[in-house]
Amino acid sequence: MTDIQNKIEHLWELMDQVPDPEIPVISLVELGVVREIHFKDEKVTVVITPTYTGCPAKKLFVDLIEEKLTANNFTNFEIITKIHPVWTTDWMSEETKAKLLKDGISPPTIGDKEIVCPQCKSTNTKEISQFGSVACQSLYSCNDCKEPFNYFKCLR
Repeated sequence: MTDIQNKIEHLWELMDQVPDPEIPVISLVELGVVREIHFKDEKVTVVITPTYTGCPAKKLFVDLIEEKLTANNFTNFEIITKIHPVWTTDWMSEETKAKLLKDGISPPTIGDKEIVCPQCKSTNTKEISQFGSVACQSLYSCNDCKEPFNYFKCLR
């Protein structure tokens, strides 16, 4: 492995330590926000795609990435936002979805079918509001255990 490949691998590891500010149990890498990392002529370029074009956390994404890079002695860097292709929940791994469920957030499902209650794992659920605590989530309730929970909207 070349020195550049090692640096890029190290940078991916660092970015995987940057938590999503709205769901800190997952990283920006796991969320699929960090799309590319380049290292050329001693300059780091990180390409991000926010979950929504107007995502209120976008500025915080950039701040947290800058903080992580600076804390690890990377001072020559650029963070580029690309909105095409648009972010999709397809970029989240099954492991990431399992982390969401374990943390009490029902993970996205294709076509928003079979919304799983993170408390009792029932699919006997109903939407309370299209809008949850953050833009990418809806508020649901379980008809079996009666607990409310957030559902991470499926975006494709």
